[in-house]
Amino acid sequence: MTADAFEDWKQWHEHRIATVSAPYGPLALSGTHWLEDHPEGRLPDMPGRWAADGDAVVLTAEESDDIRVDGTPFTGEVRLDADPGPDAARVAHGERRFVVLARENALGVRDFDPASPARRAFRGIEATAYEARWSAPGRFTPYRENRTVRVGNADGRERALGLGGELAFTLGGRDLTLQVTVQGDGSLWAVFADATSGHGSYRFRFLRPAAPDAQGRTTVDFNRALLPPCAFADHFICPFPPPGNSLSAEIAAGERDLLR
Repeated sequence: MTADAFEDWKQWHEHRIATVSAPYGPLALSGTHWLEDHPEGRLPDMPGRWAADGDAVVLTAEESDDIRVDGTPFTGEVRLDADPGPDAARVAHGERRFVVLARENALGVRDFDPASPARRAFRGIEATAYEARWSAPGRFTPYRENRTVRVGNADGRERALGLGGELAFTLGGRDLTLQVTVQGDGSLWAVFADATSGHGSYRFRFLRPAAPDAQGRTTVDFNRALLPPCAFADHFICPFPPPGNSLSAEIAAGERDLLR
């Protein structure tokens, strides 16, 4: 291990803590409400009426709802597309932000509240400090065609997970593979479990290797294994690991769980 590698990891860890504990970070999510579950248009503890209209959500608000749209007090009806996240949410109520969500033809609204109990109770992330043995060269092999598998999600529903290829690496003398998704910027994303999952680590975690080079080479660094958003708030719908991504090895590295 080099001092630079440890310092880089330390800065990464500190940035993660700042990100998840930010006013509209994952700890602030206090509800995810699917419109199909509320045909009358009233969402739990949320002002206004919310209705699906094709691939968009129609919000109807009265003055007493005290809703702002695009920063301006709003009454009437507005059509809302899915938001990329709370920082770009168009709808607010006091300090809360309402984020339109679309998943597999289902529309919902997320309620981000900086005063959420989870954010107030947050004490930090339990993480293993950087160790060089948890970082290894990897080789990405894309599938001839992208694949889709159905996996369970943290909310109890099953949804599609797209997979773009296989990431092979050797860790502790063992040859291992992960099925990964290819992100829009070329980077990779894996949902994985290991022999520590549920026994010293959260039940599953994420890994985000950098985009492979032209030869498929990248780095598989479990020092930067991430807790999924649902570790911070029960209202996220994180996918579980796809078949083949439950490793028999113990990955005692990276983010392990929340500090209790």
